[in-house]
Amino acid sequence: MAIIGYGLAGRVFHAPLVAATPGLELAAIVSGNPKRRADATQTFPGIQTLKTPDELWGRDDYDVVVVATPTDSHVPLAEAAIDRGRTVVVDKPFAVSAADAEGLVERARSAGLLLTVFQNRRWDAEYLTLTRLITEGRLGEVFRYESRFERWRPEPTATWRDTTPPERGGGQLFDLGSHLVDQALVLFGPVSHVYAEVAARRGLPSDDDAFVALHHTGGTISHLRMSAFTASPGPRLRVLGTEAAYVAPFLDTQEDQLRAGRRPDRVAGWGGEPQSHWGRLVSGEASVPIRSEPGNWPAFYALLERALTSGGPPPVNPEDSVAGLRILELARRAAADQAVLPIAG
Repeated sequence: MAIIGYGLAGRVFHAPLVAATPGLELAAIVSGNPKRRADATQTFPGIQTLKTPDELWGRDDYDVVVVATPTDSHVPLAEAAIDRGRTVVVDKPFAVSAADAEGLVERARSAGLLLTVFQNRRWDAEYLTLTRLITEGRLGEVFRYESRFERWRPEPTATWRDTTPPERGGGQLFDLGSHLVDQALVLFGPVSHVYAEVAARRGLPSDDDAFVALHHTGGTISHLRMSAFTASPGPRLRVLGTEAAYVAPFLDTQEDQLRAGRRPDRVAGWGGEPQSHWGRLVSGEASVPIRSEPGNWPAFYALLERALTSGGPPPVNPEDSVAGLRILELARRAAADQAVLPIAG
């Protein structure tokens, strides 16, 4: 495994998860930043650190390339890896446009190579718990799904997500929205209409506060909010059904653990949520705590290893991420037009 990019995504998410996965070996990290290369060498002794992707293309001691760079570089780097016969994992957002993403999927298909997208939030604790409750029929028919990634960061940062304009993949709509839309599509299926509100409240080139409403063809309505400018965040999930509601107040803690330097193979009970973080099943005045499923981000790379060794499906079908990008693009148009827009076809 070779990882291109050693910022937040490469350093905090991909490298520790790859290193913790039996059957996968972290062979190389590519970064133009000397401090990050030094950090990689210290964290993973014996690893190869390279300055540019061109140095990687000249090597033959790796099988998989993980693209963990800013969004507007995802497609050219993934194309280069595919052209050299490598399996590719692309961090989200998959690409800056659905058309670019679709072209990449076709390129991999034509080459007979596995391509997947790191939609790791499919393995969040509260999301897995909700999936269990729906499967068990505990909520009845779900008619409204509210999902939020809301944060209070009133001071702008120098990160590329804040300073990069939307047409190059910056902003909260594409960043956090790629997770929220993906989760909604997996749970409730295709969408017929999209409505959105998108704003740049901190005066940045990128949006920092967005709301998206999806009308699923099966009848569920999803309300999705992604924001870095929310002084009072709402519950992570509020899901209303004909029999009961599920309210999960907190976000999965796996990111916090990875940021703190912990690894799944070195922490007993990885992904387990404290009882204080459990959600509740609510029916009017009745409210009971619901045991949380353990979060399981390591599942992504375990499924990738299985796909490579046993020929199974990729952990995430890249077509799913193409569909998500189409919705995010339509959401931006809907916000600009102040209209509800139908999905073409």
